[in-house]
Amino acid sequence: MTNVLFVCSANRLRSPTAEQVFSTWPDIETDSAGISNGADVLLSAEQVEWADIIFVMEKTHRNKLNRKFRSSLKGKRVICLDIPDDYEFMDPALVRILETRVGRLLPPTAPPSARR
Repeated sequence: MTNVLFVCSANRLRSPTAEQVFSTWPDIETDSAGISNGADVLLSAEQVEWADIIFVMEKTHRNKLNRKFRSSLKGKRVICLDIPDDYEFMDPALVRILETRVGRLLPPTAPPSARR
């Protein structure tokens, strides 16, 4: 089982969409959180420690993650998806971007249609 954590600013649109999209993939456990104060689910050290792979939506999220959780990030894969805050929850365009960018980086047990 691979634990995959998705991080955006407020945990309202991008990261919850990603969590939902990949929640049904075989051998993948998903979670999501926001890195900014006021996030619906504020990122915790426990989530960072739980994750095998952390996907952040923007470079600013990676920078905040490094500042707040540096000691918990040793040995973790942190990948920036470069997805701006331009999408609504479950926006079909956002789902396609996520399937393309994230799908190819997940273990090969993921559905072949999403690996490009």
